Amino acid sequence: MDDQRLFESLEAVKDEHSFLQFVDLLISNREAADALASTVDGHQGEWANQTIASFLEAASAWANASAFGERPGPKSDNPWQLFATFLWAGRGYE
Repeated sequence: MDDQRLFESLEAVKDEHSFLQFVDLLISNREAADALASTVDGHQGEWANQTIASFLEAASAWANASAFGERPGPKSDNPWQLFATFLWAGRGYE
């Protein structure tokens, strides 16, 4: 699963249908990362967080640090986009 395609899907989230498309691609991206060896710092591809707990912890840390996307801004007024970004952050935020 191509990281650029995943990012483009993230940027295209506008409603529940496009959100679920993004989630499907995120799943494929995680499955592809599962096939990669872990680096010395524990990454598998772009995935820094390998467990559900670390994934959710990272997403929460991003939300707290950015005021749920206000920083660096601009914050989307679309809740589907915000939640997709929350999931995106769980993938790589440390």
